[in-house]
Amino acid sequence: MDKLFIFDTTLRDGEQVPGCQLNTIEKIEVAKALESLGVDVIEAGFPVSSPGDFNSIVEISKAVTWPAICALTRAVEKDIEVAAEALKHAKKKRIHTGIGVSEYHIKYKFNSTREEILERAVACVKYAKRFVEDVEFYAEDAGRTDNAYLARVVQAVIDAGATVVNIPDTTGYCLPTEYGAKIKYLTDNVNMKNAILSTHCHQDLGMATANSIMGVLGGARQVEVTVNGIGERAGNTSLEEVVMAIKSHKELNIETNINTQKIYPVSRLVSNLMNMPVQPNKAIVGRNAFAHSSGIHQDGVLKHLSTYEIIDPKDVGIDDNAIVLTARSGRAALKNRLNLLGIEVDDDQLAELYQRFLDLADRKKDITDEDVLILAGKETDRMRRIKLDYLQVISGHGVRNVANVGLDIAGEKFEASASGNGPVDAAIKAVKQIIRRQMVIEEFLIQAINRGSDDIGKVHMQVEHEGINYYGFSANTDIVVASAEAFINAVNKFVK
Repeated sequence: MDKLFIFDTTLRDGEQVPGCQLNTIEKIEVAKALESLGVDVIEAGFPVSSPGDFNSIVEISKAVTWPAICALTRAVEKDIEVAAEALKHAKKKRIHTGIGVSEYHIKYKFNSTREEILERAVACVKYAKRFVEDVEFYAEDAGRTDNAYLARVVQAVIDAGATVVNIPDTTGYCLPTEYGAKIKYLTDNVNMKNAILSTHCHQDLGMATANSIMGVLGGARQVEVTVNGIGERAGNTSLEEVVMAIKSHKELNIETNINTQKIYPVSRLVSNLMNMPVQPNKAIVGRNAFAHSSGIHQDGVLKHLSTYEIIDPKDVGIDDNAIVLTARSGRAALKNRLNLLGIEVDDDQLAELYQRFLDLADRKKDITDEDVLILAGKETDRMRRIKLDYLQVISGHGVRNVANVGLDIAGEKFEASASGNGPVDAAIKAVKQIIRRQMVIEEFLIQAINRGSDDIGKVHMQVEHEGINYYGFSANTDIVVASAEAFINAVNKFVK
């Protein structure tokens, strides 16, 4: 099988998103997670841009063992010198240098000519080769560059020693067929020697993944991606989408080095560290990627996963799919949920329960396990064994955030106080003092319904306990109360 190299630029292009900047310790954590995931190249930063970026590349180079560590530069000698210095501890070093080649860049950005840009492209590759053997050249805005001139540039930099040539669709302009044809044109009209072509696509028109796949079909053997598709403007090509598309289409006879079962954990890590929530309908890693609410779909999935799922959730590190109960759910989904809760019903009982279920689902947006138990006439105390008696918080500017919590656990009263990084953190820490279990909050999402200051806040929480994820939910006009109740709602599902 052909090898497709995965070049991850989460720590460079992805980190350019406003508000997503990481410190060096966080960058090392992401880099080690990417190494564990199996990426071939980690673009760790743009070292000449700031001392922080330079230091991060130095420390990542020390911490990471087998992926190549890549540093970005412009076609400027000083940039290249600084990149070489930043990479001095890397086991495998790559300098990623280049220049804009489209008429827009040549005329408006550089006020130059095609011939001058060609000379600068060759010069920067030759200079980078003085420091490292592995040099990647980027032909910025190649997506809007005519193919004949682009082929001249690519041939020239390969002749100068480039090992990889990056063909970026910098503005996300290309159509998939257009971008695929561009890569094919280059493979047909350039003597590649031992070099390979790389894709680097942006999401401005929503076609980054499609363009990258078409580039691979055209002959590219490296794709430049970010975790969760984060990046400037609308984002970059999503690592998880490209990898799973390649894995799903075995007829392509292409493989990557990615351990796909680590995709979801790495996605959550990047989302949490960068404070960048993953949209629920995001392919592969979104909350709803393996959720089914339509009755027809639910019935099919319950009979055989392949009816509506082309990927096994476990293949990307997700425990299982989700059969979500809504007004659109069918009898099969309700019966499945009842069975999971240990309740067996015959067809007549199911028919009667289903009608009551539909009445409730029309009135209530979220149908919980407790709702189903109540519908079935079962005792639900086990779902509410732990109850929030009271919650008092002290918070504000210049004061210590403290929470006092009272819990009712099976009729017995408990109290605790804790301080934290904000009132929500303090409240949850106080609850944890009472419920002495090993618990980790994997996901914490707050949503407003009407967006007013007096609005009800909805909190969804995912809590990990002994390797299993449990989901909690609550809604309240007090977001601190909603957060504590959502945490308790999740805990109630594993505390007996």
